[in-house]
Amino acid sequence: MNFYQNFYRRSGGFIPVAPLGQSVLPGDFFQIRNGQMIVLGNIFRNKVIELQDIEIGYNNKLNPTGWSFNDGVTKPYSGRGSGRAPIAGEFEFSKQILAFAEKGSFIFKANEPESIRMLNWNDIQQALIIRLTQTYYSFREVYVVTEVATTNDWTLAVSGADLAELEIATDEENFGLVDLFGHHSSKTIQSKDIEFYHREERRKPSFYKAKKLVVREEKVETLVSELIAQWRGYNEWALGFYEYDFHYDHHYVNDQSAYSQGNILDLLAPNELNPNTALLYFKWADANLDDVEKLFNQYGE
Repeated sequence: MNFYQNFYRRSGGFIPVAPLGQSVLPGDFFQIRNGQMIVLGNIFRNKVIELQDIEIGYNNKLNPTGWSFNDGVTKPYSGRGSGRAPIAGEFEFSKQILAFAEKGSFIFKANEPESIRMLNWNDIQQALIIRLTQTYYSFREVYVVTEVATTNDWTLAVSGADLAELEIATDEENFGLVDLFGHHSSKTIQSKDIEFYHREERRKPSFYKAKKLVVREEKVETLVSELIAQWRGYNEWALGFYEYDFHYDHHYVNDQSAYSQGNILDLLAPNELNPNTALLYFKWADANLDDVEKLFNQYGE
């Protein structure tokens, strides 16, 4: 989770896919369940949006400074060594040891990041609300990928315990020790307590930005207020209705954040939420760190 949070902050709002190594495309719509991204379709492939309304921008160069960083990683050793091969004879190599301070410490390096993004989101967002919640599907919670990022290559190492280590080396000549991690010629010599180590050399779209469907704040306030009002006099009603003394006091939840947008909409009367009223109830918001946390919640939504 530490890597995902840092990535979001440093890359300008991009989120790595979960699990890492998977791919998403602009227009994919998905839900997060038990810490997993479940892609359910694509608004273009499923023709939720007409072909003439699609505008996509390609090869948008991103600032590379936000795509190489680490947290809790030091380099206690960097140096040159020599060895002997049976056929080639003497050879020299560069070696580096990376030390990870604690579980979740990581080092990440990517080269030549660029993005592909939807250019006309503002033009299609209202139609998407109506179609995804009413006329094509009946979503109450859904994300739509609006931008994906690819890199020429990326490398990531994450520690699985405190004081983890990764030893890497290359036999390439005249190699700068500072850039040893993430270079195509580098090889892992040995590791200790490294939970995840991967190098990707293809432009897979493994990082994304998304919009999430949310219930408008004013509607949440109204529905929660109505729910709280319904509980007034509940104890008195129970005493008069049941022929039994339960010694029971009902404590209602007076906190809007305790209600998910899904279950609060379950209180609506039939047909109150329809194609004509959907825009009064829903809007889009940027996926953020709250959604990153959902990727690591294994026991709920």
